[in-house]
Amino acid sequence: MSSKETINKVFKAVSDPTRREVFHVLMAASAAMSIAQITEHFEISRQGVTKHIKLLEEAGLVKTFEKGRERFCESNPTPLNEIRNWLLVYDKFWDDKIKSLDKFLTQRPKK
Repeated sequence: MSSKETINKVFKAVSDPTRREVFHVLMAASAAMSIAQITEHFEISRQGVTKHIKLLEEAGLVKTFEKGRERFCESNPTPLNEIRNWLLVYDKFWDDKIKSLDKFLTQRPKK
């Protein structure tokens, strides 16, 4: 998957507050959780949680696996690095603009 595709999928996945919270629950757990355990944190059905997990999985933010009859999920924050790298370009842009403005203001002749 290209960097652009990854960024688009991650943004789509985290655009929903419930998906962000599902991801947060998994990150805070620092361990795999069953879908039933994840569902306990929400006032939506197991089917609803599963749909959110599917989108997080498509973005690479969640990995799922089966153990016996149960499905487990664990967080994978690695795709967030693509977002961080994307944002760094804008950080540099604004840092440069602010430095340029500061330079302009400090070099202006005083009356």
